Amino acid sequence: MKKKSVLDLKRISQEEFKRVEKISLTVILDNVRSLNNIGSVFRTADAFRVECIYLCGITATPPHTDIHKTALGAEDSVDWVYFQDTCEAVDNLLAAGYEVYAVEQVEGSI
Repeated sequence: MKKKSVLDLKRISQEEFKRVEKISLTVILDNVRSLNNIGSVFRTADAFRVECIYLCGITATPPHTDIHKTALGAEDSVDWVYFQDTCEAVDNLLAAGYEVYAVEQVEGSI
């Protein structure tokens, strides 16, 4: 078995990614500590052509070598915005007409 290279995957260029139509979805990362998880979200957002990622609070921002290690360049193609306050990010999306859903994985979350 041969591992496929990036060229074998026929991934579109960063310039083409910026031009193609995206799904109307913005992901908010609220105080995510793991740089690998941040990079993984960038890579997933790239694969699904997500419109934007909002990075909030203590969530690290690109450029960062540990984010890049997992994102594999997606941090350069997917648009992102940093907000110190997550409520401001949510208010921004609500004002733009988005529906906002939260996913939390802690005991007692609703």
